[in-house]
Amino acid sequence: MAKFVLAGKTDCPLYAKAELLADALKRSLPNFRAHKISILPDDWKEWLEATCKRNGWKHKKSPLVWRELVDQGGKGMLLGGFSDFLEHCQDYYNITSDMPTDIMLSVAAENLETKMNLILEEQHRASLFKPLHIWISSALSPTCHLLIPNLLSAEVFPHVDAISLHLLDLEGGEEQLQGLKIEMENLGLPLLHQVSIHTDLDQAFQEAGVILLLDEWWPDDSDAENESEQERKNRKVKEVSDHYREYGKLIDTRANKEVKVIVSGDSFVNLRCSLLVDNARSIDSDQFVTMATQLENEAKAIMAKKLRVKASDITDLIVWGNISGSFYIDLQRAKVFNYDGAIKGPAFFSQSLLKIFHDRKWLETDLQDLVCCQRAAVASKTCQAAAMSAANGILTILKAWNGTCSPDKIFSLGVLCPGYYNLPDGIVLSVPVTFTEGKWSVLFDVTVGDELKEKLQLSASELRREKELESENDMIVMKKEGS
Repeated sequence: MAKFVLAGKTDCPLYAKAELLADALKRSLPNFRAHKISILPDDWKEWLEATCKRNGWKHKKSPLVWRELVDQGGKGMLLGGFSDFLEHCQDYYNITSDMPTDIMLSVAAENLETKMNLILEEQHRASLFKPLHIWISSALSPTCHLLIPNLLSAEVFPHVDAISLHLLDLEGGEEQLQGLKIEMENLGLPLLHQVSIHTDLDQAFQEAGVILLLDEWWPDDSDAENESEQERKNRKVKEVSDHYREYGKLIDTRANKEVKVIVSGDSFVNLRCSLLVDNARSIDSDQFVTMATQLENEAKAIMAKKLRVKASDITDLIVWGNISGSFYIDLQRAKVFNYDGAIKGPAFFSQSLLKIFHDRKWLETDLQDLVCCQRAAVASKTCQAAAMSAANGILTILKAWNGTCSPDKIFSLGVLCPGYYNLPDGIVLSVPVTFTEGKWSVLFDVTVGDELKEKLQLSASELRREKELESENDMIVMKKEGS
């Protein structure tokens, strides 16, 4: 069976005449098949040249008519223009066209109007479809690989219909990112709309609704054998600062104003978050957080072994301070479920951890040291960062931020602390928070004694020094540029 394909400019009278001739043939011949392709006048020349080149044809004007063998496939057979199509219909089907010129022009005008209306409808439909744009930096990291399959789910984003995922990796190759993109598309995730890959900052953070910064900016230490520890740290702070100042400025100009930004990693996470806040002035500082969830979970795992319960049976543990520096594990609100002690109850029954574990010295010394060493132990055994823990922490915070947790649940979150607990302004510290209706708020119903205040001041001093190093480096750069 043959199918006729009619293509032409929407405002072409001869295309209109060919259309009506095909309609007449369909009414007369039950098995006659025709497909129409209407092209806007401005697009016609480019479309015609591409079609003729693909099929090896030569044709100059509108319309273009060819036959295709539906059952056999293969390249179509060119008939030509309207006169060739008319001649074919007269010879094979004894059907002709005697359409007056005024009707022919009227139909051509109607074709153009219909095509424009269809384009406007499609544009309106596209404007109503607004996927959530998620940007992930260091997309080739193990954390990203573990994160993605669980990230694009209704459990994490309950009110989202579609997600456009943007994979950014400034150090990786485009071929590796292409492989990751194909692997993601093969997952068949219901929320995934599209995946794009980026190896530079040209388009970074455009329309971002969620940004997950997984990168670690470590300079090459191969030529730093003669450097002191302080010189090495200064160099690392400069590297971090340069990149995160640029990130902050790009987020400020390109991202959605309600964007949610999570900074993850093992190094300078508080400083990195602070730099984003400083350089993205048009976005509320509450939209930038760094997570202490990894430290929380590591502390829970250690305590769970001591108490012979599951890590998930311990809740409301608090991490204060500098997440990648001087932090403090606080158990004043911590609860334990399913503890096999003198007092037992149903599954929902919990007890204060401090009432069932009495070795205060161990909590104040050994626990703090063990949590510090836990991530390093994982890295030494697996020869890579604790990626699974990082991915789980990000998912936990996103679920809470998107309203899928109890408003009573306590999290430790690195946030800007303007005046909280008499701490200096402009510093990002980990503090206890709760989430309600997509917003976090600092939990003030905790006891901050003299000892805890001292530890918080130590963390604040440490972070303030990092900020001063960043400012000193910035001044040096400005002086060099000025000279």
